[in-house]
Amino acid sequence: MDDATTVRYRNTVLYDRGGVRTTGDVLLHADGTWSASNGDEDVVHDIDGSQRLITRSFQNWHTHLAMQLNARDFSDGFPLHRWLNEAIFPTEARITPDFVRTGARSAAAEMIRTGSSFAADMYFFPHTTGQVLTEAGLRGLVGGPVSDQALPSHPNAASALDELDGLLKANREEDLVQYAIATHSVYLCSEDTLRRASELAERRQARLHIHVSETRQEIADCHAANGLYPVEYLDSLDFFQPGTVCAHASWVKKNEIRIMKRHDVTAVHCPSSNMKLACGGTLSWPAYRDAGVDVRLGTDGAASSGSGLNMQAEARLAGLVQRHDHWDATLLPAVDLMDMATKGSQDWAVWDLNDVRMRPLGRSNNRHLANLIFNGASCLDLWVNGRALRLDGTTRTVDEAAVLNEIDEAVATYYDGVE
Repeated sequence: MDDATTVRYRNTVLYDRGGVRTTGDVLLHADGTWSASNGDEDVVHDIDGSQRLITRSFQNWHTHLAMQLNARDFSDGFPLHRWLNEAIFPTEARITPDFVRTGARSAAAEMIRTGSSFAADMYFFPHTTGQVLTEAGLRGLVGGPVSDQALPSHPNAASALDELDGLLKANREEDLVQYAIATHSVYLCSEDTLRRASELAERRQARLHIHVSETRQEIADCHAANGLYPVEYLDSLDFFQPGTVCAHASWVKKNEIRIMKRHDVTAVHCPSSNMKLACGGTLSWPAYRDAGVDVRLGTDGAASSGSGLNMQAEARLAGLVQRHDHWDATLLPAVDLMDMATKGSQDWAVWDLNDVRMRPLGRSNNRHLANLIFNGASCLDLWVNGRALRLDGTTRTVDEAAVLNEIDEAVATYYDGVE
């Protein structure tokens, strides 16, 4: 495998943030920067870029990676709480580190193939997922789940927090994979658990990750129990730490959005999951934009989204649902969707301009981002931290053929005897 290197693409098209386009010969550096090439630099890879489009790689800010084991049609047609209580929780009670390793390897392969270099994950046995992402050369914010309901990996919340304390203590700033504290939700975590998780995050300077206000039922139950809606309730507990990741954040009031802004929260728009599970609403982009809240995109798990880990498809759906819900065709053009889907990326994805979905390029050669976001394209190369995880359409850090066999065998075992 390649060491961190500088790579040259000749006669290519590169888009950086804000839709700024550069054409010609460019150098991609290991630190995530780029520069124009004079043509005489010492590079290990010198690539004809005439039929390639270079963009920042996608980032996926809410995942359950090992849920690849739960096939995409798994429990299709169930409402959320039935889906959780009758399908997901009972099957996940049998999950093991080996199953998580297989599911995470399948997820890593799909991420690389579809141009994603980062996932903010929430799933059992986080150290196993962290190892898989590290071996694949990907970045991650891997959250170990914390819940007062017994987990396959822990008998109680205290045990889960103890494990996370150890992982956070051992984490190094330079590691591509960082760990987080993934309190499941206000309905599966007691006040004491939420406070202890927040205190640990403050002590270890770690991020929190939580499902927030995903459904009307969740907010109604929280208000009935506490007289407050979920974001208000979490704020009353001094739960939020800077950078807390709030997945879904759909059923919220404007004062709750202002609370999130005050605490530098990252809200994650998960349109495919919200729509597949018929949650009745998705994050309202204009309200978050106006409040200045950091908004990212996430696919959720494969079983809940139905669309896997394809962030191009998620970005497309995010734009369409916002325009539809707000009766405003001007919202989130391709440039803005690309910025949202790649925000914070230090890495590069390289797309095939010979893919029929990328044509026509437009009279002024300006259709690249619109074609990519709304039509899609094949990812030829993926550069993470200067390393080629995928090159010329072949993934180099995960054996895709082996993963196909592993996931089929694991699913056959995992669901043995399950109707």
